[in-house]
Amino acid sequence: MRWRGRRQSENIEDRRGSRVSRGVVGGGIGTVVLVLLAMYFGVDPSVVMQGVGTTQVDQTTGEPYAESQMEGEWRQQIAVVLADTEDAWRAEFTEMGGDYREPTLVLFTGAVDSGCGFAEAAMGPFYCSADERVFIDLAFFDELQARLGAGGDFARAYVVAHEVGHHVQNLLGASRRVHDLRQRVSEVEANQLSVRLELQADCYAGLWARHAESTAGVLEPGDIEEALNAATAIGDDTLQKNAGRAVVPDSFTHGSAAQRERWFGRGYDTGRFDDCDAFKEADL
Repeated sequence: MRWRGRRQSENIEDRRGSRVSRGVVGGGIGTVVLVLLAMYFGVDPSVVMQGVGTTQVDQTTGEPYAESQMEGEWRQQIAVVLADTEDAWRAEFTEMGGDYREPTLVLFTGAVDSGCGFAEAAMGPFYCSADERVFIDLAFFDELQARLGAGGDFARAYVVAHEVGHHVQNLLGASRRVHDLRQRVSEVEANQLSVRLELQADCYAGLWARHAESTAGVLEPGDIEEALNAATAIGDDTLQKNAGRAVVPDSFTHGSAAQRERWFGRGYDTGRFDDCDAFKEADL
């Protein structure tokens, strides 16, 4: 991906080096486990936390964070990717007759306090609708490559673009509609709604890639393959197999590897916003 020397977003909040401790008030350990699982898979934790108690968090500023050379590279790259998403979605919202409200991307290490509650780095990147922020511990990218075999700069870009896709869903009201519908249907149907929400975010990531390539020529050979490999690595069936579990489609909340590849590819191939409506498709 050609990102060096290009505009970096100013909507970066660097909390690395801050120390966070947690105390749970209400909800109990079952609630905490649900929140951890939700965050690991990129789900907005506020959906899980609603009505089940609160989390009391103490956060203090530690020593200034000394990033490694690699972390510095990654920080700069995702700032460029975030800037590209701002350009892409500003143009799309303008075409729809609206205004795009840019999210903030928070960098943290180890643990962080969000508007959705306490989060640990092991949960992976996530978007919180309560404060319109994307949260990422850069160490996740090490895990993405070492444990899931999905390295590369465009794989990292895909992760950021997918989380920004959840922000777009929040602005358009899709996240709230899905949350409300999930309360009125069976567990299997609720899981299916979550899958459609995630596949739409994958498609939105593909739209971003198409816009970035057409406006700035960012792609290099192998970039799309890196994104598709990352989508495959975090498919529900792939994760269940890697965990030594049976593949149970009714338990999927993000979609299979093939579905995630397909929907990212749809956004990239067509470049049309309306083609990303996963809620109108009978066959995902």
